[in-house]
Amino acid sequence: MDFVRFYSEKELSKLTSSRAGEEKMGAAVKTVTNWEELKNTQSKYVLLGIPEDIGVRANHGKPGARDAWVVALQSFCNIQNNLLTKAENVIILGEIDCKTQMEQAETISEDNPHYYEKLGELVTQIDDKVSETIKRIIQANKVPIIIGGGHNNSFGNLKGVSQAIGKGINCVNFDAHTDFRALEHRHSGNGFSYAFEKGFLNKYSIFGIHRNYTSKVVFETMDANPERIQYSIFEDIAISEKTSFLKALQHTDEFLHTETDYFGIELDLDAIENIGSSAMTPSGFTVTEARKFLAYFSKKQNCKYIHICEGSPAFSSSSGQLGKTISYLISDCIAS
Repeated sequence: MDFVRFYSEKELSKLTSSRAGEEKMGAAVKTVTNWEELKNTQSKYVLLGIPEDIGVRANHGKPGARDAWVVALQSFCNIQNNLLTKAENVIILGEIDCKTQMEQAETISEDNPHYYEKLGELVTQIDDKVSETIKRIIQANKVPIIIGGGHNNSFGNLKGVSQAIGKGINCVNFDAHTDFRALEHRHSGNGFSYAFEKGFLNKYSIFGIHRNYTSKVVFETMDANPERIQYSIFEDIAISEKTSFLKALQHTDEFLHTETDYFGIELDLDAIENIGSSAMTPSGFTVTEARKFLAYFSKKQNCKYIHICEGSPAFSSSSGQLGKTISYLISDCIAS
């Protein structure tokens, strides 16, 4: 069953502002109409949106991440196409159809004693759509750049890649939080713990977690699995400077064996200072540091997917600034 709504070049043109003497990315990038057509393209990357925020709400978070995909795509369509931005490296696939689940979520009363569990059931349905879609992209020998949506979609990403390659995959997560919470109903806070438990996630590294928002139980769980879980702490890098940003990158690289093992990249926008998200932070990495992180890992041959998530225009001073941030991150991947 196909869960993707493929975008057309006509749709992209509506998002693209033309200007005489210039060619914008939205006029230069290609689209496809089916999976077979995708397989026959030469582009390395596939851009995919997941317009949902049920997983965030199921984790007691605030809605809004559903809209990040549209503002990111509009911004990306309006960057310049030139020799450096490399439009030929990416196909804009479209979006995973989450409409049914989003509509069902609106019918569940917050007064229902099982409100969060019922949202979790809808997250599980989206998991299936995400994993099947990611598997098909990997089987087409492409690298998906996925724009969320909540961080619950990490589970579907890891499951889809794992099923496509026939084994668990490593992952690095640029995040203020581990999202390694208990195996309760599915939500944005336990995508990695579920993937770890089910064998889709092999080695897991969290880059720059915040000490104030990591529970004692999670620290104990991570410390009990040193062969499979590694982490760096934001305050050690940015505040006390016990280690440098570059050394933290290199330490993560060594742990994940990125030169020999397949891995995925997760980037939660709530790790970036003052970027609109449901868990927006006043203290975090800069956008430039996030770009350096993504450029460092995305250029490696064994990178199988990139996921940029948790952005929320509703909590941004300007939706254009959020879209611009995400489009910078996308362009850093495809230019590598």
